[in-house]
Amino acid sequence: IAQAIFKAAQATGGRDFETALNLASQVEKYLEEHHLENPSVEQVQDIVEQVLMENGHARTAKEYIVYRAERTRVRDMNTRLMKIYEGLTFSEAKENDIKRENANIDGDTAMGTMLKYGSEGAKQFYEMYVLNPDHSKAHREGDIHIHDMDFLTLTTTCCQIDLDKLFEGGFGTGHGFLREPNSIASYSALACIAIQSNQNDQHGGQSIPNFDYAMAKGVAKTYKKHYRKNLSRALELLLNVEDGNTLAKQVMDEVTASKSLCPVLGNGNGYSKAEAEILSKNYDAEIIKQCQKFAFKKAEEETERSAYQAMEAFVHNLNTMHSRAGAQIPFSSINYGMDTTLEGRMVIRNVLLATEAGLGSGETAIFPIHIFKVKEGINYNKEDPNYDLFKLACRVSAKRLFPNFSFIDAPFNLSYYVPGKPETECSYMGCRTRVIANVYDKTRETVNSRGNLSFTSINLPKIAIRSHGDIDLFYEELDRKINLVIAQLMERFEIQARKKVKNFPFLMGQGIWLDSEKLKPNDEIREVLKHGTLTMGFIGLAETLKSLIGFHHGETVEAQNLGLEIVGYMRKRMDKEAEKTGLNFSLIATPAEGLSGRFVKMDKKQYGIIPGVTDRDYYTNS
Repeated sequence: IAQAIFKAAQATGGRDFETALNLASQVEKYLEEHHLENPSVEQVQDIVEQVLMENGHARTAKEYIVYRAERTRVRDMNTRLMKIYEGLTFSEAKENDIKRENANIDGDTAMGTMLKYGSEGAKQFYEMYVLNPDHSKAHREGDIHIHDMDFLTLTTTCCQIDLDKLFEGGFGTGHGFLREPNSIASYSALACIAIQSNQNDQHGGQSIPNFDYAMAKGVAKTYKKHYRKNLSRALELLLNVEDGNTLAKQVMDEVTASKSLCPVLGNGNGYSKAEAEILSKNYDAEIIKQCQKFAFKKAEEETERSAYQAMEAFVHNLNTMHSRAGAQIPFSSINYGMDTTLEGRMVIRNVLLATEAGLGSGETAIFPIHIFKVKEGINYNKEDPNYDLFKLACRVSAKRLFPNFSFIDAPFNLSYYVPGKPETECSYMGCRTRVIANVYDKTRETVNSRGNLSFTSINLPKIAIRSHGDIDLFYEELDRKINLVIAQLMERFEIQARKKVKNFPFLMGQGIWLDSEKLKPNDEIREVLKHGTLTMGFIGLAETLKSLIGFHHGETVEAQNLGLEIVGYMRKRMDKEAEKTGLNFSLIATPAEGLSGRFVKMDKKQYGIIPGVTDRDYYTNS
């Protein structure tokens, strides 16, 4: 008691510990006189305040009240954390929201539970000692939701991994170096490893924006191998060549050296003619033609089979391999559909067929999330080269829920599109994140090697409930919450920006993130992070409209227009902030699987059951 009084006195300039001891003795005497043998902490603190005031130490009493409030907050936090730990320890996932909030973590397993121990402890620490008190209070009271707060001081959210760039020359994972892949099977395996490795450096999902283009190179290399193998078989069988493999290699190397050609799917590059000219010098031309016909046919069949097996392995691996703590499977997405080469088409076709077939027992694979890019002239119309693949994608989506579809011709995507440059084809993360505009560097408005840094969501229905149908009041409160979120995102960005390359050995160390290859291990990552996005999310637009005017956007034109107006207003605020700061502020409809339940539970407790607003277990998700 004396120590607590002395600390409060020190805050006002006091230095006499004897006085603190004397006051503590008075507190003790009061407790004895009033027969309080087992007083609570709150009772003791009440008496301390009373004794300080009675003895003329008003300033010290004021400081003690502040100290007391802080200690009460800390005790409450610790009690809450212990309650959370109790639930994690003794409840099954079906009874505990925290254990269920992430679909790719099994909260009932040892590692899943251990992850949640660390996660919940980190959240409490950041809330108590790192976050701005205003931001912490708003999160705690359900005005906003700071996503992935357990990673607040550690890392960023997600990234679009450019496999073309990563695979060229090979890459390292921290425990060894992997050579550049030379077959579609290797491309598939290393794509999984890239996703797994990058997920260990971030708290969000991983996406491949150019899956068909990148994997097509693996198909081409595989076809070349199969062609050589089958040509050697034909030479040995039809021409009685003793070592067909050596002869096939010599001829292929000679054509490559003299004509810069190699066997390709469809045989449309003139390679066959050049090869026949060399072989016909020593062997019958008609038999050579038969050998080539056999080799091309078998090579295509075997490459198709290899491509299917590689895509099948890719899908199975991403649903079974683990990354990060808690035995998580990687949260993965792939974008494809625009590559019209025979190799690219083979990749698209087989990843769709492998997805349609399902996993080992025929079950639907939850990862990777597929995004099929649709464009007129490529795959949208009957006369387009990839139209058959678009139809296949629709068939697979009807059965397996994936792929989703991204329309490159949409005005907000088409404005960035440059024919022949896959990096300008708008791609998405599975969490709905879209990154292509770049206020920081308008010459780099591309999707590759960029992602979201962090995001925070606003509880729109709560603002509407408190506005009691007053639209002007709604916008005033919305403005205040937007300002709060912007400040919180900037505070988090400052924490992230002080990190160094060495803190992200794969994401930054292997040049995954845009321009990170220019940095050294001890360099700050501030400038390269500016290519990423700072995102505000919203949830419950339907319930917001119900609260404001009695109808949601699916019921009346007025509600539809008001909904668009609200979303448009938030977007304009983000655009204005981007212009002001030179940072990529953006707006999303939050992927709020867990948050949709958290917000409505808190609002229901505070405001009761409001028909059409808080009368369900979830707010409308994006």
